[in-house]
Amino acid sequence: MMDGSASKQTEKVEAFVQSLRRHIPVPIALRDERLTTVSAQRLMREASIKKSREKKRDDAIAAAIILQSFLDESLR
Repeated sequence: MMDGSASKQTEKVEAFVQSLRRHIPVPIALRDERLTTVSAQRLMREASIKKSREKKRDDAIAAAIILQSFLDESLR
């Protein structure tokens, strides 16, 4: 949630991740993605992407923002 508290979906994801960690030996990093869709929509507006295409690209651009922030933090 925007106030920093966990939502029901957050709790479900965290439970899933805990289960997954018991079954696979790879690191799993959780990311805060609350504002990535807003950022993606702003970038598309700035790039003048037509509204009919916006919804199709929102999630892909938001995912790219999440990945880039993870990579940026990993390089520090």
